[in-house]
Amino acid sequence: MNVLFVCHRVPFPPKRGGKIRPFNIIRHLHDQGHRVTVASLARSAAERDEAQGLAQHCAQMLVEVIPGRAALTQMIARLPSSAPSSFGYFWSRRLARRIATAAAATPFDLVFVHCSSVAPYVERLAAPLKIIDYGDMDSQKWREYSQHRAFPLSAGYWLEAVKLERRERLIAEHFDLCTCTTRAELESLRTLGVTRPSDWFPNGVDAEFFAPDATSGGAPYDPQLIAFVGRMDYYPNQQGVIGFCRDVLPLLRAKRPGVRFAIVGADPPAHIRALGDLPGVTVAGSVPDVRPHVRRAALTVAPLSIARGTQNKILESMAMGVPVVCSPEASGGVDAVAGEHLRVAAELAEWVAAIDGLLGDPAVRQRLSAAGRERVLSHHSWAASMRRLDGIVEKAQK
Repeated sequence: MNVLFVCHRVPFPPKRGGKIRPFNIIRHLHDQGHRVTVASLARSAAERDEAQGLAQHCAQMLVEVIPGRAALTQMIARLPSSAPSSFGYFWSRRLARRIATAAAATPFDLVFVHCSSVAPYVERLAAPLKIIDYGDMDSQKWREYSQHRAFPLSAGYWLEAVKLERRERLIAEHFDLCTCTTRAELESLRTLGVTRPSDWFPNGVDAEFFAPDATSGGAPYDPQLIAFVGRMDYYPNQQGVIGFCRDVLPLLRAKRPGVRFAIVGADPPAHIRALGDLPGVTVAGSVPDVRPHVRRAALTVAPLSIARGTQNKILESMAMGVPVVCSPEASGGVDAVAGEHLRVAAELAEWVAAIDGLLGDPAVRQRLSAAGRERVLSHHSWAASMRRLDGIVEKAQK
């Protein structure tokens, strides 16, 4: 088939959540022998140039650079309109023209869109099969933001959620099939009133890359070290680590004075870097490879109160055999059983008990480590995820 794949971030290198899922879908389609044209956006010439490695996984790349300031201007311009402002952030007239030109030259058999914010590029484009992968339901993310931010930001997020809910419902009418990342996200989609055929297929993890043993021979873990891994320019991650440092860590250190907390993730702003002044806290910021930082830890935490879709940080930690303690919100996107494959904590006392129990009992930690990795291998491999996607697509073609 001649395939057009449209996504909101140029999906290479696949180092962050918004790039990992589309990259693996593109690679899968290419490996099946399809001719794939990727249409996407970059925020800088450097990001566009870094993405050239994607060329080995597709036949053609249509990538346009929209600098952050220009994207923000387009976003603000939509505030007084009924159009979601976030759609303006991902709009490029030049990319739209290039997609239309490519479609006119060689009509596409399959149009596959990842993320609703780039659906406008192909809503009116005719093709035998059109699929939109919402991934996460962005409208519900904005709605959750509105409940956690002060006015006037709360009002802005609420308005964006209302606009997006309407557009997410209308967008579906232009596609033959709708997909999401998790069962919970699929339920959110159907709650909006979408009646098109819909299904879900999970995110996976590269369990060979994220493996328990380091290439250096696998140094023993530090029984006093807790880690958080995630981009620190992302508000839910910021909120999570601030709350952990404020509420959970002091109680843990009262019981275990040697406990330390490492925050690992790109682009921490000043108020996150300032957490490094707290007793036992280090802020590593951007690192070339997160794996040594995760493997060194006794466990990782995901204390997120805002969490849509799959938390790749949880899957990667489980794949490396490092136990995870997370919030109920963060666990919702992982196909795992609380207490068996990871620990889930809601109340403060539960957080302290779960972490203290793992730090104090190496045998329990080892059992959770092994169970977590096995669950990733059985339920979150990209091969299994792509087989599920193939079945969904095959059903839609009948």
